[in-house]
Amino acid sequence: MPSSAPVDGSPQEAPVAPAAVAAAPPSWRWRRAALLLAAAAQLITISALVRDVGPVPATWTALLLAIGPVPLALAAAFAPAPANLLAAVAGVAVMVAGIAGQITHTGVFFLPALAALTVSSVLLWREQPLRRREAHR
Repeated sequence: MPSSAPVDGSPQEAPVAPAAVAAAPPSWRWRRAALLLAAAAQLITISALVRDVGPVPATWTALLLAIGPVPLALAAAFAPAPANLLAAVAGVAVMVAGIAGQITHTGVFFLPALAALTVSSVLLWREQPLRRREAHR
């Protein structure tokens, strides 16, 4: 195995170029939090729908909360700029409709995810003009 050390045995320092790391936008933290909170609430909702003892009635709002929030929060977190704002707004609408119908059962578990996704939607909306200005440069 060839060695990169010089003949005299002293280790050679390789020059390290500083890497330019782009800072994450302010909404990234909120989008990631919304995704994790929605996933936790969605798992609770699914387990409430399938348990044997006293299951939650399978209404359209329960099924909406069991299916919709995580894919929309995932799209809000990882989709490109125009689509992530649309997914975030759709996620807020889905959670509001689901929470309204399931407030006495599992809808309450989605309130933290709703708050995080609402904040991230506002931050994404504020970031859009900045992205347009950077694209024109």
